[in-house]
Amino acid sequence: MDKLSNFCSEIKAAIGEADTLSVAEARTVVKSINDFLYTNYPGIGTTLELGEYREYFSDFHKFWETHHKEILDCKIDDEKCEQVADALRAIYVKTDGDAFSELYDTCGLSKPEICRVRFLTANQDFRGSLNFSKVANVFLSDKTIFDEDVIFEHPDDFLHSIGILSLSQNDKRISYAKTIAGFLLNKGTSPYNLIDLYKRDVSLLREAIIGCEGSGYGNKKTDMFLRDMVVLGVWKNVSGFDKIDVASDINTIKVALRTGIIKTEIPLVSSFLDIFCYQYSYIDTMNALAWRKVWEIWNKKYPSECIDSPCLIDYFVYNVIGKQFCKEILYLFECETKEHTFFWHSHQNRRCQVCKDKGLKNNKATRIDQIIPCASEEGYIAIENSEYVRSLPEEQKFSECPFKDICQENRYLQPPKSISILGQTGWATAYARKNEGGGGLMA
Repeated sequence: MDKLSNFCSEIKAAIGEADTLSVAEARTVVKSINDFLYTNYPGIGTTLELGEYREYFSDFHKFWETHHKEILDCKIDDEKCEQVADALRAIYVKTDGDAFSELYDTCGLSKPEICRVRFLTANQDFRGSLNFSKVANVFLSDKTIFDEDVIFEHPDDFLHSIGILSLSQNDKRISYAKTIAGFLLNKGTSPYNLIDLYKRDVSLLREAIIGCEGSGYGNKKTDMFLRDMVVLGVWKNVSGFDKIDVASDINTIKVALRTGIIKTEIPLVSSFLDIFCYQYSYIDTMNALAWRKVWEIWNKKYPSECIDSPCLIDYFVYNVIGKQFCKEILYLFECETKEHTFFWHSHQNRRCQVCKDKGLKNNKATRIDQIIPCASEEGYIAIENSEYVRSLPEEQKFSECPFKDICQENRYLQPPKSISILGQTGWATAYARKNEGGGGLMA
């Protein structure tokens, strides 16, 4: 804690005993904050990140790398995990398990073709920039685009063909494409036959893919790829499926924080403080462990009414809870008469629904607030009109988020955000030297 202690001493010395700061004292404080958080100097040292030794960003960076875990002190709450497990089991029973199995359109591709397209593009899917139908149609237009030899020699052409070369972080994308193609070439096999090299054990293949440094396949993307290959029936008669985790991302982390299955001693810090993404990586790891604990409890209590692997939780928690329910999708409107307000499920509403129901004048209405459904007794309005619930058969429909009562204490907690280490707007391009000024992230 020495670095932080020294910084605090500098601030105390600048402030002194005065109730207010002079302009000169304020200058000293601002400079000290900037120096500690966002500048470095010759001899500050290096840290190993992404396979290379990179200079520390600042003295705070050194402090944060060493102490972020003890500062945040993230823990898994077994009691909350059991409550969530019970809620998921109830959804499983109500939907006959369908809530945990999403089969997307494979566009008529054969099993080897599905595997090839998914394997060579899943590592490129930053923030939903790709979908399977899009890249499948590219494959159908010219299958040679997805040849690993061609991709290895001309990765930028591959990215251009699948329509993502104009997106952000191209340096990473090109490296990912070349590296994963090289992985296949070194193994001397196709994506479809990779599973055979690892005794048809998806957990062993998982270790190999994640271990391919520079391929873009971290835990999340690897788990998603392996999950899809099993769920889509591309690979059958495999073992180790229960070892595949929930694909951790801001939605599954958000739900984990709000349900309380993971808890931290302080609210998560801004990404501006999370230099080199130590917090994000830590919470990402704890999130996967927490959802695994949920699954273990669920499987133990209700073995005949449980999914086969933690990774299948992702379909419902990510696509339904995270993306549809756990958002400010309940809108409060006020009638132009100022006499009443009402909730509605669409922000596009322009008319007073209260007046309409009473057969009165077609008065206009103005949106004055928006909240998450679980924060109001009228949240059912948004839940019943959500894309997911509307798609259900009548006997399977429900009117409130299954985690509504679990999240009461933490329903407004926010997930961590991540700033890329590499890339045009990443930490590696934002360095600044002490007393030189400037530097920082660019929009």
